[in-house]
Amino acid sequence: MSALRPALFLDRDGVINADKGYVCHRHDFDWMAGAADCISHFNRLGWYVFIVTNQSGIARGLYTEADMQALHDWMCAELAHKQARIDQIYYCPYHAEGDIERYRRDSFDRKPKPGMILQAMADYPVQRETSLLIGDKLTDMQAGEAAGVKTYLFEGGNLAQFAKWALADLQAGGR
Repeated sequence: MSALRPALFLDRDGVINADKGYVCHRHDFDWMAGAADCISHFNRLGWYVFIVTNQSGIARGLYTEADMQALHDWMCAELAHKQARIDQIYYCPYHAEGDIERYRRDSFDRKPKPGMILQAMADYPVQRETSLLIGDKLTDMQAGEAAGVKTYLFEGGNLAQFAKWALADLQAGGR
C-alpha cells in the first residue's frame, strides 16, 4: 500500500471558478484568481488535490453529465498547461427535488453529507488528520467536518494566498 498523503479538497463553483449558478460550459467559466497556482503549489508539496462538487443542475435538467464532463476535461487540460493537476473530480448529480427522475433522490454524496470526501479517502491513501477542505458554503464546511477534515471558508480573493494561509493555520494546530 502507498504511503498516506494529505489531500486538499476543493469545492468547484465559488472556489475554483466564480459561482454564476449552474456553470456547465467553458464560456461561462471564470477562473478564480490564484486557482491554478493553488493547485500547482499543493501538487509540488506532494498532496492529493480533489474537487468535490454538487452538480444539481444535472438533476434539474439544466445540463447533462456529458456537458459537465466536457467542462471538467477542459478545466484539467487548462490546468495542465500551468503545471497543475487534479487527481480526481468527485461530483454529485443528484437532488431530492430534481426534475429528471433518474437523478431525483437523496444522496450521501450530496454536501452537506460527506460521501464524496469519504469516497476519495477510500480510493486514495489519504492522511485525514493533515488534510483540508476549502469551500465557499456552509454545506462544504459541514461535509468536511463530517468526514473529519479541517475546513476553511473561502469568501473570495486569491485562492493561492488563502490556501497558503489555511495550510499554515492547519500546521499551527488550527482554530
